[in-house]
Amino acid sequence: MSYPDLTAANLAYRDSLGGGISLNNPTTGAGRLVLPIWAGEVIHAYDQYNVFEGLVDSKTISSGTMMEFPVTGYVDLNAAWQAGEELIGGTDSKSVTFRVTLDKRPMAAHFELDNIDQMLTQWEFRSELARQAGRTLADARDRQLGVYIARAASEEGLANDPRATDQFGFSAVGGLSGKVFCNSLFDNLGKASATAAQRTDAALKLLEKIEEFQIRLQEVDAPTEGVYCAVDPRTFQDIRALGVARDSSDLAGGAGRPFFGGVADAGGLGAGLGQGMFALADRLEYQGCTIIKTNHMPNKNYTTAAGNIGDIRYNRSCHVCPVKALIWQQGCIASLKMTGLKVDQVDDIRRNTVFTVASMMGGTGVLKPEHAAVCIGTPGLDNGADGTGDDVAFEGQCVHATNFAARHTFGDFGFDTSTFDLINFDATASDGTGATNPVGDISNADATFDLETNNMYAASLGATHIGAGAADAVAITDAVAGSMYYEYQKSADMSIFGSLGADDGLGSA
Repeated sequence: MSYPDLTAANLAYRDSLGGGISLNNPTTGAGRLVLPIWAGEVIHAYDQYNVFEGLVDSKTISSGTMMEFPVTGYVDLNAAWQAGEELIGGTDSKSVTFRVTLDKRPMAAHFELDNIDQMLTQWEFRSELARQAGRTLADARDRQLGVYIARAASEEGLANDPRATDQFGFSAVGGLSGKVFCNSLFDNLGKASATAAQRTDAALKLLEKIEEFQIRLQEVDAPTEGVYCAVDPRTFQDIRALGVARDSSDLAGGAGRPFFGGVADAGGLGAGLGQGMFALADRLEYQGCTIIKTNHMPNKNYTTAAGNIGDIRYNRSCHVCPVKALIWQQGCIASLKMTGLKVDQVDDIRRNTVFTVASMMGGTGVLKPEHAAVCIGTPGLDNGADGTGDDVAFEGQCVHATNFAARHTFGDFGFDTSTFDLINFDATASDGTGATNPVGDISNADATFDLETNNMYAASLGATHIGAGAADAVAITDAVAGSMYYEYQKSADMSIFGSLGADDGLGSA
């Protein structure tokens, strides 16, 4: 059997055997398609693996570093227009903008090859590299957007939001904070060691919170389409298996009919049990909410050098109050992306290798905090405390919060014995080196309890220690990120939104 000569003509996209990388990728001639083709494959892989970007308000810009999103209030109404009365218009309607900027630096997927010809001539090899590069970028972007949905849920809202009420004080559309659903049953969401009954109770409670979120959207005249709930794969499967018999008692009296089994008289919410729903792209529908699965929930410590996922505004201590589920309407945050993907190759003659990089610029901003919610369990329970809910769980600070603007310790979390919702916790401005039971009890009898719960969760994103007292407090690695700054400022003048005065987010320090 004869083989063709190894000449330039027999190597796709190659001009010469000795030309090096500069001839592999000329501006004209046979090699001009290498990087464009590979870049297209990377973009295809990015779009295939990215989850969150298509589920929020996503925009692409071709130039500049910022995009402005309009915020328009109500127009004037004259409920009884009298003869001869002049309409002046525009006295109550307002139009301002939120500014969302790109990140300071791009994110990049990179690798090094010692045989570039494999990438140039073998589609299987090149497509796998493109898949890996696209997936790496998509995973990083998913984590960034997941963190920002969680951040939106902790925001307080604006004091003078033109969307808040009409001129008669009706229809509260904006100006509201996000929502933090803190329930001890959520400790068992996605927990492998929990019993089937515990995971079932947790999944049912999550469905209840989805309903509460939908009611909240209706009460503030917000859109109820484009509502999503993200959970981890185990929780997704627990939801899908609701009603499936686990022992003989579940079959008594004809029980055991699955909620999401595709049975018409049970709602037909899912698919037949003969069909597996084990792809990450699979979805469930529940009362207008699309339930998705992801491995990128914001429940890790992103403050460490190894855990960083982008600019400092993304690198929060998300493991202190781990998110068990995200619920949001797609208008809650904005995602920016600079047009296209930048790809480069360079021949490193000293190492006899070819270095390849694919980079892209993104940006994120909070638009409507009332459109976002997080579901958390007992704060700090699985993250360095002694496993009991009555200890101080963490020390943290959220700058610009109405409450807890100084460094506080949080603990003594109490939950209702029937609903299992958070009903009280303690907070103090102590530095955490003394008492293990801080003063300052906060309960649901307080009119600002929801806001204080949001502030507590926001402070967890800027936590510096877990545990209480000098002996028990465990410093969070690389806590130089420090306090969490609110990005969505409460201010009479919303034009300051987007000023770059702080180290974190877009809020002014």
